[in-house]
Amino acid sequence: MIEGMTGSMVVIMALVLLAVIVLAKTAIVVPQQSAYVVERLGRYAGTLDAGFHLLTPFVDVIRYKHTLKERVVDIPEQICITRDNVQVGVDGVLYFRVLNAERASYGITDFGFAIMQLAQTTLRSDIGKIDLDKTFEERSNINLSVVSELDKATEAWGVKVMRYEIKNINPPQDVLSAMEKQMRAEREKRAVILSSEGTRDAAVNNAEGEKQKAIKASEGRKQQQINEAEGQAAAILSVATATAEGIRQIAESIQNPGGFQAVQLRVAEQYIQQFGNLAKAGNTLVVPTNLADVGALVTMAMNFVKSGNAQG
Repeated sequence: MIEGMTGSMVVIMALVLLAVIVLAKTAIVVPQQSAYVVERLGRYAGTLDAGFHLLTPFVDVIRYKHTLKERVVDIPEQICITRDNVQVGVDGVLYFRVLNAERASYGITDFGFAIMQLAQTTLRSDIGKIDLDKTFEERSNINLSVVSELDKATEAWGVKVMRYEIKNINPPQDVLSAMEKQMRAEREKRAVILSSEGTRDAAVNNAEGEKQKAIKASEGRKQQQINEAEGQAAAILSVATATAEGIRQIAESIQNPGGFQAVQLRVAEQYIQQFGNLAKAGNTLVVPTNLADVGALVTMAMNFVKSGNAQG
């Protein structure tokens, strides 16, 4: 009896264990952003997306599990030779993701390793097409070229290369020293050029300033001469006007009663005054014989005045 019960328990336990195994093989939960490849009797049967799925026990088998998230692979440093035969160490970072789980499972054995190797060979090829001086400024173009070449190969594997970024470009130490000297020489050259251009601009500005100064000075002298000439002309005109007015008034005065006698008196006074000045100027004088005859000279002068009045 006891032996029968023991045998029954063993059978029940075996059935329970079998049920657990069957359930584990049948019920599958696929996480988000994952894809499971199912084979049925050794052949591809389908791809399970995120969620709960039931499989046929002992017939369906999950053969491959893929994550659909974007993956990052560090590309180790490798030695590349530029077009001008300089060895540089270049490393980078590659970003890719699985788009088709079936092709990623059966298209290639290890697509991650294959992408890494292909990225290295493509990078060596692109670096070999440019000179060392251009490698630093052509980084973005090199990155795009690597992604373009990888896309052509990985499309058949169900993988999409998102981007590639070069992390470091390390030339040899002697090349770095030469580049540093070249950059220092370029900076010194630019400094000398800027200094000479500054000196030239200063000289040009000084010359232009002197030119403008000379022009302004000449214009000032010209205006001064014009003003002086205008002043002299105005003065001459004023003197002539005053002289004419004086002569006119003298002529009018002569016509008045007593005017002629006043002119005679004025002529006599002027004659005596000028004769006295001549006497003061020197001790010896040579004069006409009639120069001392004041009456005769006054008469002669008055005859001129009468003649002028008659003509007037």
